[in-house]
Amino acid sequence: MSSIAMDDALPEAASGTALPLKVQLRRAERLKKLKYGALIAPLALFLVFTFLWPIATLLTKSVDNPEVHTALPHTASQLKAWSGQGLPDDAAFAALAQDLLAAKGSKELAEAAKRLNMEQPGVRSLFMGTARKLPLEEGTSPKVGLIGLNPLWGETATWQLIARNAKPHTDYYLLASLDLKRDEAGQITRAGEDESVFLDIFLRTFGISLIVTLWCVALGFPVAYFLATQSTRTANLLMIFVLLPFWTSVLVRVASWIVILQEGGLVNQALMSLGLVNAPLQLVFNRVGVYIAMVHILLPFMILPLYSVMKGISPVYLRAAVSLGCPPFKSFWKVYFPMTVPGLAAGGILVFILSIGYYITPALLGGPKDQMAAYFVAFYTNQTTNWGMAAALSALLLAAIVVLYAVYNRLVGNATFRATNR
Repeated sequence: MSSIAMDDALPEAASGTALPLKVQLRRAERLKKLKYGALIAPLALFLVFTFLWPIATLLTKSVDNPEVHTALPHTASQLKAWSGQGLPDDAAFAALAQDLLAAKGSKELAEAAKRLNMEQPGVRSLFMGTARKLPLEEGTSPKVGLIGLNPLWGETATWQLIARNAKPHTDYYLLASLDLKRDEAGQITRAGEDESVFLDIFLRTFGISLIVTLWCVALGFPVAYFLATQSTRTANLLMIFVLLPFWTSVLVRVASWIVILQEGGLVNQALMSLGLVNAPLQLVFNRVGVYIAMVHILLPFMILPLYSVMKGISPVYLRAAVSLGCPPFKSFWKVYFPMTVPGLAAGGILVFILSIGYYITPALLGGPKDQMAAYFVAFYTNQTTNWGMAAALSALLLAAIVVLYAVYNRLVGNATFRATNR
């Protein structure tokens, strides 16, 4: 009977009944996708406006350069065709005199002078002093008049500085974050020794992050292995102690370490009571205190990925290797350890990325030479209000994180996904 029914259905399918069914299926699938999209749209909009948009806005500040272009619009227009050699023509001097007179006493002129003063000290006084002395006497040539007010207007370097910054976008902040700058000819060169600080800061940031990550690996691997080899009841109970630090503020934990590690703290008292040291050790306001506090705070981020991978590894593999004559340590190293690499890599990259952005811990527990890149981002944001430098440093940190994640995803991303979903 079923074969007869199927034969009867064939003519109907051939006559065009199957086509509307496909259309209906496509419409139903499209409607389902629209419903799913409507459900996640509020969350997507929330993420865009509270997370992605602020980050993108901040990053644009690293190349934003509106000060000179806004305060000196006619001068910027005249300098577009200037070759950069010698002095510009009389029209550029006339445009500068016009712009300075129009912006005299304004906030825009002060911001433009401050911006140019970052690259060449003394330019702010040049701009503000010239603006106060304007207008020029009637009939005086703008070129002669400006040079008469201040001889710096007769130097090519002054006009080259204005021309470099007359565009609405600049690479000054990004170059400065890498200890680079443009010379008077516009070529990229190394900054002077008194200005080259940021490469050392980034090397210090990555160095501290790497050491903290290695310590977390050394301490977190045996803890995760111990938890993975216990019964479910025991492991869940012990996991509470691993997760307990998450319930306490980072600031509170850092303050606690200051109390514990100071000269009269518990650690020094214990060491002196045991006769291990004769005088208190300096454990705070240096690199040692930074390492201790950061490892303590970030250790759970290493333990949890390792535990999730180790929990999925059957102990049968080790028993089989030992039963075949392989020594226990060699069995662990050759059989068990390779299967934990995805968790090790996930925990390592997570701890390293979190370490790169640390600010509170080094600021409170470290000395002046222990501050990381995030400290200077906060410094330029809160104290000097130099959004360009803050954004440039943030952009470089973000680029480093993206590169690290790309390398991680390339090398062990797929293996990690498979291990955590077994």
